[in-house]
Amino acid sequence: MNTGFTAGQPNFGRSKIDTNVQSVVRSPIPTVVSQHVEDAVVLRSTRSFLVSAPHVKLLHLGRLDERLAAHLDGVAVAGDFGVRRAEAALDSPGTGEVFVAAVGAIKAGQPAGLDRLFSMVGALPGAEKALSSAFGWLSAQSLKGTVSELLHAAEPFSKRLGIAACALHSVDPGAVLDLAISSPDAPLRARALRCAGELGRRDLLPACVEHLTDEDRACTLWAAWSAALLGDRGPAIALLRQLSLSPNPHRNRALQVALKVLDSDGAHAVLGALAKDPANQRALLQGAGVAGDLHYVPWLIKQIEDPKLTRLAGESFSMITGLDLAYLDLDRKPPENFEAGPNDDPADPDVAMDPDDGLPWPDPERVQRWWSANQARFVASTRYFMGETVSRDLCVRVLKEGFQRQRIAAAEYLCLLQPGTPLFNTAAPAWRQERWLSKLT
Repeated sequence: MNTGFTAGQPNFGRSKIDTNVQSVVRSPIPTVVSQHVEDAVVLRSTRSFLVSAPHVKLLHLGRLDERLAAHLDGVAVAGDFGVRRAEAALDSPGTGEVFVAAVGAIKAGQPAGLDRLFSMVGALPGAEKALSSAFGWLSAQSLKGTVSELLHAAEPFSKRLGIAACALHSVDPGAVLDLAISSPDAPLRARALRCAGELGRRDLLPACVEHLTDEDRACTLWAAWSAALLGDRGPAIALLRQLSLSPNPHRNRALQVALKVLDSDGAHAVLGALAKDPANQRALLQGAGVAGDLHYVPWLIKQIEDPKLTRLAGESFSMITGLDLAYLDLDRKPPENFEAGPNDDPADPDVAMDPDDGLPWPDPERVQRWWSANQARFVASTRYFMGETVSRDLCVRVLKEGFQRQRIAAAEYLCLLQPGTPLFNTAAPAWRQERWLSKLT
């Protein structure tokens, strides 16, 4: 079996940053190492927002990744002392702390440190995702042997983490994945079904279709999502459409794929059903942008007049037309006293991040003038994505130059255009993405 993570197997290549750091003779300075740990934790937490942010491009992600890599290198250079400092940060655990500790334990070859982190998964929300991202961050060279052990472990969680690591590196775990799809453990089954779509395993399409009636909701979602990426345009799309019409944890992902596949009438039916409930306003606005139908452009411009919806409506307008509103000076200043995200008032119960933070504030009059002057160059009854009809060349260009939400959409389109194409991981370390993009070109 070729997992890509065992001795003697090909690795993915590494940048000058994505390397193992050798120990130095000098004794580490505690305050310096602690600062490296603290800064790495903060940057990892920031990164979790940036990978799906509407205003971040690969260039920006790369700048943060260079800083994060430098701090992780600082921890690694300190050897065992650095590992202990990273573990000490787990006294107040969060996703950033788990990520830094996991990277340190793997680089130092300390299985006991990983075992401690594994034991935290059930008690700490986000711990599993942080562990997975640590495996995704490290080079294949750093993971030799470790992932193979996880894939062949008896515990479902270990297998799940091993499969996630393979998916993040776009490496096929082989027969392990086939068996995991039939596992009695629902979380393992769900992760395996997701991996089938991520890796473009068309041979597993029948298994994905079979699990559309799985008793576990997460399994049905990932079965439908993967089946759609792998080429199913019948039952899988019907299920994704159904999931997109009611509140559930997987609604947005289901809506995004369904609207990319449905024809104009089908998309209009979905959006019409969403429009019946005012609580669906955000999903409706996002869906209009994904559908790519010029029919919705006048309505989107009208929504730009609403301060609560203006930025999201502007993003959907850009998703259809391909415009950078800020670059073309089609934006305006935010309202006075506007605060994005949670404020410093301890009495305010709203601690949620502003989902539209970073998006420009479009000027409705300027946007309308632009549309009136340029509408004629768009063809009715055509699906538009970033101002053009959907094509492989366009998707590759968006992956190189677009914002993260646009890049995520482009990655899905590449799979839908040619089922069996592995899903481009837009959350991978920037230097690895650049290497993958050079191969796509």
